[in-house]
Amino acid sequence: MKTKRRIQFGRRLRFYRLEKELTQEKLGNLSGLHMGYISSVERGERNVSLENIWKLADSLEISPAQFFEPITI
Repeated sequence: MKTKRRIQFGRRLRFYRLEKELTQEKLGNLSGLHMGYISSVERGERNVSLENIWKLADSLEISPAQFFEPITI
C-alpha cells in the first residue's frame, strides 16, 4: 500500500537520481539493488530498509538524511 511517506521518499530518490543523470538501471548497478526495486521505491510501493537507504545514498553521493529533508529547487 502506498503511503504519503513512501511516496515522498520515492520522489526524493527520483529527484536525486535524475540530478546525477542516472537511469534506474545505472543506480541499480551502483547500489547493488535491482532496477525493478528502485522503480517500485520511486513509485512509493516499497517500505525501504535502513540498509537500502544507505546503499542508495552512498551510490548517489548524498547523506541518507537528505532523503528526509525538503527539496528546494
